[in-house]
Amino acid sequence: MSTLHERLQRSTYIALFGRGDASGLTLAQLISVVLILTSVTVAVVGTEPVVVAAFGPTLRNLETGFVIAFSFEYLMRLWAVGANPIYKGMSGRIRYALSFYALIDLLAIIPFLFGWGAQSLLVRLLRLFRLLALSRLIRYSQAMRIVLGAMLERRYELTFSMALSACVILLSAGVLYSVEADTNPAAFGSIPRAIWWSVTTLTTVGYGDAVPRTVLGRVFAALTAVAGIGLIAMPTGILAAAFSQAFKNVKDQDRTRSQGPTGNTQY
Repeated sequence: MSTLHERLQRSTYIALFGRGDASGLTLAQLISVVLILTSVTVAVVGTEPVVVAAFGPTLRNLETGFVIAFSFEYLMRLWAVGANPIYKGMSGRIRYALSFYALIDLLAIIPFLFGWGAQSLLVRLLRLFRLLALSRLIRYSQAMRIVLGAMLERRYELTFSMALSACVILLSAGVLYSVEADTNPAAFGSIPRAIWWSVTTLTTVGYGDAVPRTVLGRVFAALTAVAGIGLIAMPTGILAAAFSQAFKNVKDQDRTRSQGPTGNTQY
């Protein structure tokens, strides 16, 4: 017979991690989602000096509440995860603490300690990590998990497309440096300078702050712009195919679960 401690641990585990089926979010998970969205909103609004001047104490109190709530949730997860046989014992909890979602939880808490005080570059960068709290929503959304899984499955194709893009950027920057360095040194006087133009051109943004002046430079610029269409379409096609296949697999699994051993739908 299970002890009171085991029953309480199991109930807490279900409340925080869910039942692992399509029954929807638990009350604790819904509260966590609301806290995450609210904390991110406060983190974004808190970068506006006018808002800080008017509501500084309120924002500080809210952030203190968030760090307490998220820290408590993190500790409860570390305790309750022991109800899962995979994470039994101290070694199991250490494995959980090093898992993707647990590390995201921890990284979402630590930056709250740097939310106020000196406004150095390091502090601002650490405060940006508070936006990682949004990543915690992945565990509550099946669609997000499907998208993330699809991206991981096509990581090799995506890596190849990014490597190809980097090569084209470097090649086009080198060519424009060779033909434009003398006539337009401010924009193309070196390959690093030309890389900015290459990136904005290949991504079809084209800010217009760097424009080739020679005929040969404009010819290569046109070729670069056309190549940019293909470079953008390549990862788009890869991801579109991956997402389509992933959602199709989910539908097939749902259809299989809804059918009995004989293939007839169960009522």
